[in-house]
Amino acid sequence: GQAETLAFATILADGKPIRLSGQDSERATFAHRNLVLHDPQTGATHSPLHTLPEANASFAVYNSPLSEASVLGFDYGYNVYSPETLVIWEAQYGDFANAAQVIIDQFLSAGRVKWSQNSSLVMLLPHGYEGQGPEHSSARLERFLSLAAEDNWTVANLTSAAQYFHLLRRQAAITNTEEARPLIIMAPKSLIRNSLVASDPKALSEGAFQPVLEQPELGGSPKKVERLILCSGKISIDLATALEAGKDDESAEPTDWSWLHIARVEQLYPFPKGDVERIIARFPNLKEIMWVQEEPQNMGAWNYIEPRIRARAPRKSVVRFIGLPKRSSPASGFQYIHNMEQQRIISVALNRGTLTVNAKEDNGDE
Repeated sequence: GQAETLAFATILADGKPIRLSGQDSERATFAHRNLVLHDPQTGATHSPLHTLPEANASFAVYNSPLSEASVLGFDYGYNVYSPETLVIWEAQYGDFANAAQVIIDQFLSAGRVKWSQNSSLVMLLPHGYEGQGPEHSSARLERFLSLAAEDNWTVANLTSAAQYFHLLRRQAAITNTEEARPLIIMAPKSLIRNSLVASDPKALSEGAFQPVLEQPELGGSPKKVERLILCSGKISIDLATALEAGKDDESAEPTDWSWLHIARVEQLYPFPKGDVERIIARFPNLKEIMWVQEEPQNMGAWNYIEPRIRARAPRKSVVRFIGLPKRSSPASGFQYIHNMEQQRIISVALNRGTLTVNAKEDNGDE
């Protein structure tokens, strides 16, 4: 939330107007956005970004109704006719974009090719499996990736505050240019307050957006690495949490992770093929490349990412999938089942004993 507000402030200082709308955009669904303050005595409201001395452009934030197709359609039209504005639409939950699918299919994904309409609209779609059930888990990442072609938009699933800061600024920089493209962000839920996604201030002031992030403290002995995990978004932090879990026990023997490396694909489309190729090339003894995701196999990024991994995998390595089996509904509605499923994914991914074992079974091949 702080990184987002800082990004907005710097964008306004650069002279770019911002329009933000969504069902709970003033405070955000998970109450992380403190852009509108309320006086408990009078009911009056105040937005600090409206009085920012350095601001050289307007800032507008609206709580919009649960009428996704109409609101997203309005915001798309607003952006096309006000191309200098950074327009952001935020779904209450990513699943709710279902109700705006016709706008996404007909306009957002194809408007540039069909009608030469340039849009830099940002969609924030809260996405992540926390056991909240099938209507509050999935932003249907697979749909956006299946529509991705001809550099029509950018699709991202981020794991740090600095990454979000820099991606918003990058998007603002391309407004009202020929480079303008929509930006689809699988926005976090539980990660909003997870300490593992916090960033050092220098990462904001001196850093830049990275399409791929590598897990710190892994991959230090390239010749020993046998499994390379590629992942994106919340599951990346779940894996990082599991790696950190054993460090608190000072009496336990340190776990040997020399056989493992993890890379987070932060920008899914356009696919950062050069970054992925350079990472794979560092490890001459890879036995397998594993794509790990929370979503069922027929959802999420797997069907999009699999051919791109296989095209770059070393000849003797296996490409594997670890996630949920194929399903018609995106998520379980039972917390204990969700916990068991998540634990299985993490356990298989971080278990050296599963190297190239039961690959066909894990992939859910039919």
